[in-house]
This record gives sequence, structure tokens and C-alpha cells, in this order.
Amino acid sequence: MIQLNIHDAKTNLSKYLKDLTEDEPILLCKRNVPIAKIIGLKSKSTKKRVIGLAKGDFVVPDDFSDPLPDEVLAAFEGY
Repeated sequence: MIQLNIHDAKTNLSKYLKDLTEDEPILLCKRNVPIAKIIGLKSKSTKKRVIGLAKGDFVVPDDFSDPLPDEVLAAFEGY
């Protein structure tokens, strides 16, 4: 576990965050007394999405880009 005092964290945080993992947290200290723990998150999946996966599951209506009716606009605008 990496222990950092606040001054060192403010000065070198980007360096420490680069090496941060969920298994090895950073313990943030104030005058060598722990006050917070910074833990890494699981990395995002690098698997690419398949194009057209939901093809045929829904249909975009022809009037999708038409202006909204006046009563719907009024509800959004508050009158």
C-alpha cells in the first residue's frame, strides 16, 4: 500500500495515479495519520462492440425529427 502525505499527493498525484490498481490502494495521510484511501477501479473492457447488433429490434419513426407539439414544448418550458 502506498502512503502519501497531502503535500506529496498534491505535488505528485498524477505519477501515483498512473500506477494505481484496485489491488494496491493509495493511503492519503495528514501528518502521517491516515485520512482517506484512494482505490483503483476495474479497467474498462477493451472488447469492441459489434455494429448492427440490435438491427431490427426497434424502428425509428419517420416523424422523429419533426418539431414537438406545442403542449409538449410548453411542458418543457414551464408554461
